[in-house]
Amino acid sequence: MRPSTARLLPLFLLATLAGCAAAAATQAPTADVIPGIEVALGDSLGALRGKRVGLITNPSGRDRRGTSSIDLLAHAPGVRLTAIFGPEHGLRGGAQAGETVATSVDSATGVTVYSLYGATKTPTSQMLEQVDVLVYDIQDAGARMYTYPWTMALAAEAAERAGKPFIVLDRPAPIRGDRVEGGVLDTAWRSFVGAYPVATRYGLTPGELLRYLVGAGLVKARVSVIPMQGWHRSTWYDETGLPWVNPSPNLRSLDATLLYTGTVMFESVNVSEGRGTDAPFQLVGAEWLHDAGAISAALNARRIPGVRFDSTMRTIEAGQKFAGKAIPMIRVTVTNRDDVEAVAVGAYMMREIYARHRADWVWRPDWIERLTGSRRMREAVEREGGVEALLPVLARESAEFARATRPYQLYPQ
Repeated sequence: MRPSTARLLPLFLLATLAGCAAAAATQAPTADVIPGIEVALGDSLGALRGKRVGLITNPSGRDRRGTSSIDLLAHAPGVRLTAIFGPEHGLRGGAQAGETVATSVDSATGVTVYSLYGATKTPTSQMLEQVDVLVYDIQDAGARMYTYPWTMALAAEAAERAGKPFIVLDRPAPIRGDRVEGGVLDTAWRSFVGAYPVATRYGLTPGELLRYLVGAGLVKARVSVIPMQGWHRSTWYDETGLPWVNPSPNLRSLDATLLYTGTVMFESVNVSEGRGTDAPFQLVGAEWLHDAGAISAALNARRIPGVRFDSTMRTIEAGQKFAGKAIPMIRVTVTNRDDVEAVAVGAYMMREIYARHRADWVWRPDWIERLTGSRRMREAVEREGGVEALLPVLARESAEFARATRPYQLYPQ
């Protein structure tokens, strides 16, 4: 039987739909997930027909056949694509982390591409003059320190100020939507790698996250979500039937995306997080980490669930930490992804390296606080037993966040 028709629903109706679906459906995950862009161009085309559409997207915005959402909307009957907006890494996804992206013109459609990671991170009133409705279609990583959800939130508020509707074309939470971990951000450390008090691994789709932010009064906007069809909260991305597209240049696999919320913490210190290697966020190292083998053995002795550690060597590409040097590294291998708690993995790795290399270790000012949302991780890493004491606190915060977001969920288990 064909899945029930998914229509574009306003925020308050979607909450009712989500509650009913979560209570009624317990079937196993399907391998035929239909992303929001395809639902929008089928059952929900009326929401866009006759409108001048502004699209926020990148290479991850595409249908099951791999056709770009830009091309799909540009050729949709009755739809006028009049503006395109690119987030961090740019419309084509090639810019490196933190690299400024310029405004340009899309060669295939002739439509202006406005950068939301350059002079401004928010669509301006001038950018929205030729837009009737602003649409968001980007694959998320499920991580609070990822910048895409905050681009979405800023754009939703900009649309509200301009009196324009804001629509999310929903996509999967790639590392499952039923796992929440890492604790909640302290607003004293708000930044573009964490704008609101959200759990590190927040267990929500982009549409659900924005529904929560609006419903909790954190984002001032009126939003609608075009849900996916066939997705369940316990589904990993590689179980959806959707093609994998790197959501950003250094998230090149599902394992890397899973580990990201933990190993990204090494951005805050003079240790490579694997950028410039064949396995970013799965490799961690430094030119002074000559005891990588001993550290790997110590980490394995901890029996951290779902992972194994090994030592290796890599030569780092230009433009990254230790560029051009062959350095010792620790490789993290996922052995059981259902057991992995990446924040714990990263915290134990940091503690083990810090304890052996205090003289070599240099914190980047305030960066671990921004990435983790508080000072607690720095303090835990620097103190014997600190990680063991912190993790239960983060788990309690995460459980409370999971309870608070449940009313805004759109999909069954």
